[in-house]
Amino acid sequence: MRIDIITVLPELLESPLSHSIMKRAQAKGLLEIHVHPLRQYSNLKHNQVDDYQFGGGAGMVMMLEPIVNAIESLQAKVQYDEVIYLTPDGETLNQKMANQLSLKGNLLMLCGHYKGIDQRIRDHFITKEISIGDYVLSGGELGAAVLVDAIGRLLPGVLNNETSALTDSFQDNLLAPPVYTRPEEFRGWKVPEILLSGDHKKIEEWRHQESVERTKQRRPDLL
Repeated sequence: MRIDIITVLPELLESPLSHSIMKRAQAKGLLEIHVHPLRQYSNLKHNQVDDYQFGGGAGMVMMLEPIVNAIESLQAKVQYDEVIYLTPDGETLNQKMANQLSLKGNLLMLCGHYKGIDQRIRDHFITKEISIGDYVLSGGELGAAVLVDAIGRLLPGVLNNETSALTDSFQDNLLAPPVYTRPEEFRGWKVPEILLSGDHKKIEEWRHQESVERTKQRRPDLL
């Protein structure tokens, strides 16, 4: 998979995308991530990419031309399955969406900034708008990092144990069950006996029931 990201602040993406599982995915050649500074596509003095709103109002708006230049330049080289805009008023990211996007070949992401982007970009170039939650960040860079991580970890071969992602919270509209590791007892706090039984069928039944109960208590909306 290839993911291209257009951003005003490429520095914000350096660390999240160059460590841990994302680093491993790229090292294995399973994921390509290319970050493109938007200012290099500006034809204006000082590489300007924002301007005042028509009609007045607080906050600057990301300009049309630099973004068009960036998108069209990249589309001339790569055929994208989705052109994604990270924005608070987009569709809320969930596991089902991450699963679907992980099956794509090439994705282009545009990080919003300031008061947002000129609406004409959304009307003519964007194919999918995504929010990572009902709150506002300083820009779309952190949202893009979250989205890349959610997608990248699902690619076959990225995780050492590929079944791990299949048992994560939300995969079956259930929260994950409680997990334990050594020691078996600490300060009198014991691991449930069923997990030490070696009976894998009963263990799976226990885990499923715990997932259902946890979901009922914490996220009944999922049921």
